[in-house]
Amino acid sequence: MAENTQGTRPRIFASPGRYVQGRDALARLGELLAPLGRRPLLLADDTVRGLTEPVLGPAFDKAGLPLVFERFEGLPTRAEIERVARVLSEGDHDVVVGLGGGTAIDTAKAAGEDAGVPWVSAATVASTDAPTSALSVVYTEDGGFESYRFYDRNPALVVVDTGFVAAAPARFLAAGVGDALATWIEARAVERAHAENMVGGVPTRSGTALARLSWDILWESAPAALEAVEHDLVTPDVEAVVEANTLLSGLGFESGGLAAAHAVHDGLTAVEQTHHLAHGEKVNIGSLTQLVLEGAPAGEVDRFAEFTAGLGLPTTLTEAGLGDADDATLDTVVAAATAPEETIHNLA
Repeated sequence: MAENTQGTRPRIFASPGRYVQGRDALARLGELLAPLGRRPLLLADDTVRGLTEPVLGPAFDKAGLPLVFERFEGLPTRAEIERVARVLSEGDHDVVVGLGGGTAIDTAKAAGEDAGVPWVSAATVASTDAPTSALSVVYTEDGGFESYRFYDRNPALVVVDTGFVAAAPARFLAAGVGDALATWIEARAVERAHAENMVGGVPTRSGTALARLSWDILWESAPAALEAVEHDLVTPDVEAVVEANTLLSGLGFESGGLAAAHAVHDGLTAVEQTHHLAHGEKVNIGSLTQLVLEGAPAGEVDRFAEFTAGLGLPTTLTEAGLGDADDATLDTVVAAATAPEETIHNLA
């Protein structure tokens, strides 16, 4: 177990400047952006632009802001980040908005950092806890995990429109649940090992408690929320799960810390067979792996597997695309998951 040196290390808690969640929240984006800049750039793929432009046009007109989109090419790679940063600088934009899911949001953060402008997360799905955090996951051109990129500030603003979340395929919300359930599993492991969180300090009690709160909400509300979004409904359970997936999990993983679940996710991205899985779906395999590594009681492992399988999340290597994988493929996953810089080493 790591030496207990908490007395010599600071406790650090990180959070975005403001968080706004609810049905029609995107209709307020113009007024919320106005104090941050007068020439925003919205980074979104074609699908997200088509869905949101009818709402954002009137909102930006009312706020007196120009509505300028930049097409997102699909992955937060180094090349895409550099390209968007150039667009920001050449267009004299003073704030960048990542609009859509986690990959667009992570790209906007990195490009905003490079261009020296504030960044905003505007989520239309609740599939990851990326929107609130001060880091991006950077991928290789072929979709493999490359690195985490850290910043000294969080998004200035996070907006999550639950109307759009409910209208999106239920698989996106389920993937967010898979990502968020790992938050408590990992935060409690970091606490046990006296390891550091994602912002370079000892986890605060609030960060760890928010991770646990996310877990509790999901066990209570996730099944009903997924049933509701199958019918495009925004219910109290949907609002609760969106908050757990986005705000509570985001604060919990960043200030509580990561361990093996996300490291296994990173390892799974190293092989092509798993590229059909969403981020949170791979994380769910990682959560089960961590529970086994920790020697959790069989009943706890079984209960978690049954609960997440009921939500449509993968719980086996076969579902991950690795049922027939040879030793060389599995060795590639293991090598990436246990790389020296990986968070798996935060396990006691």
